[in-house]
Amino acid sequence: MSVQHPIISVTGSSGAGTSFVKRAVEKIFDREKLKVAVVEGDSFHKYSRIDMRAKVAMSKEKGGSVLTHFAEAANEFNKLEELFASYKESATGKKRYYIHSEEEADEHNARLGTEFTPGEFTPWEEIEPDTDIMFYEGLHGMVKRMDHGSKEGMHDVAQHVDLGIGVAPVVNIEWMQKIYRDTSERPYSVAQVRDTIMERMDDYMETIVPQFHRTHVNFQRIPLVDTSDPFSTQTETAPMGPAPEDSLIITHVRHDEVDLSTIVGKIEGAWLQNDHTMICSGTKMVDAMDIIMTPIIQKLIAKKRVALANS
Repeated sequence: MSVQHPIISVTGSSGAGTSFVKRAVEKIFDREKLKVAVVEGDSFHKYSRIDMRAKVAMSKEKGGSVLTHFAEAANEFNKLEELFASYKESATGKKRYYIHSEEEADEHNARLGTEFTPGEFTPWEEIEPDTDIMFYEGLHGMVKRMDHGSKEGMHDVAQHVDLGIGVAPVVNIEWMQKIYRDTSERPYSVAQVRDTIMERMDDYMETIVPQFHRTHVNFQRIPLVDTSDPFSTQTETAPMGPAPEDSLIITHVRHDEVDLSTIVGKIEGAWLQNDHTMICSGTKMVDAMDIIMTPIIQKLIAKKRVALANS
């Protein structure tokens, strides 16, 4: 792979906690004064919100598998791979934005002179020039679909990634966080979110889970309190999930430049379960991410600058 144009990819399903990693990485970017091409995974969905609802309803009418945002059929894997390949080659490529809210609609409409509404996509546009690094956060940043008879052909996004980061909490926590978000920030009931989780389970196992053995670092949160009923409806609002102090973070590393034995002593209360696995309190999650990822990112940028100097 080209060392001149590195790519970092954070992947995990909705409710997994990828936003925590995103915030930690953004702090590193700011500290290192890097110009970053940010890519949002939602922007590579195939359908707008209205069209997706229609496609889901159609799949239900036909029977069999229900179309979900996890599935290859609901995403532009070809365009995502094209962007990653183009960036690796020349730090160029096309991206767009999926508009989640009225605030985002106002921001993009002011920038583009358009009248988009939440649930729509902005047009494809060239990424900003002269960036130091690309950062992707979403569902499919390490996807590899090469042996399932895809109608769209073979897709190997993971091959272009220099640092892949997975976020895969114990499944009950992931469900609790999704239920809390979708019932508190969006107009869904616990029962509706539960149905969505069940409908997309096959796609979760087929498309999302396999990515976690291609990542270089995985962060997995496990509870220290009872989460045995993530679909609880005994309270007015769905539970958000355990607080950081009520959980542990399992960090598993498959990266030649990370030696956990030199890191564990820098994180209060952390210990090594084995040479590749460190455990710490949930309150130290951001610290662990910072300490592990900062030197990796620094080395990627150092290699980039040497390569540019010699080109």
